[in-house]
Amino acid sequence: MSADSLTALATDNAHLASTAAQQAYRDYDKPGIDRVRTFYRNNHQHQTYAFVQQKKAHWLQFQQRSMTPWEGLDFLNTLVDESDPDTELPQIMHLLQTAEAIRADGHPDWFVLTGFIHDLGKVLCLFGEPQWAVVGDTFPVGCRPSDKIVYPEFFALSPDAQDARYNTDYGVYSPHCGLDAVHMSWGHDEYLYHLLKPYLPEPALYMVRYHSFYAWHREGQYQHLSNAHDEALKPWVQKFNPYDLYSKNPKPPSLAALKPYYEDLMAKYLPAQLQF
Repeated sequence: MSADSLTALATDNAHLASTAAQQAYRDYDKPGIDRVRTFYRNNHQHQTYAFVQQKKAHWLQFQQRSMTPWEGLDFLNTLVDESDPDTELPQIMHLLQTAEAIRADGHPDWFVLTGFIHDLGKVLCLFGEPQWAVVGDTFPVGCRPSDKIVYPEFFALSPDAQDARYNTDYGVYSPHCGLDAVHMSWGHDEYLYHLLKPYLPEPALYMVRYHSFYAWHREGQYQHLSNAHDEALKPWVQKFNPYDLYSKNPKPPSLAALKPYYEDLMAKYLPAQLQF
């Protein structure tokens, strides 16, 4: 990555929320979000190493149905993310806000598209997966969880907490093996990464795959597992993160007015039908 690119990635996004307002996001202690605490209790208890292997073997066959990208997004009109303390808008509105904030800053169209489809993997809920196996912050399984993960106390409920193989910093992994060799908790990020792998540039794929891995890209954890390539691409994930978080607004833009632009953008990069 060039010096100019790194400088651009570090540029503040003036149109996004102020620093003071940003501090109100991802507040898991605010009143009235018991649903989020319940979500993470289930998530941390059931996202085991064996569970992840089973889900990858099943869902990465992509044998559910064929849909246009927009048909997948239409489903998100019915979904409110139980893990998100900051919004109760349908997911399609969050995606539109994210993409429009990216577009307003003049980023490449593939970056705009990434913002618009980064949560498309949540269609797994349409196929019957519970939200705790689809949404929320992600983390490596097969090794000791970081205490920087949201609600770390709930990891004590996991069967993996009683398995010595998974209770060291490296667990089943080797030093600096690279994140591609690490099994992340199962969810929409990993699913969509594999679905879109043939179509998007690598920085976009890192945004999709690791945008929920806050312990790594925000808290500086798991650097003993990441390698130099991961660290070189981390700035793209960090660049994406403010758009994902701080573009949330109870007054969303008009989907009807913007739909033609995003239909054309998806047609530029994605096939007419995706096999989910």
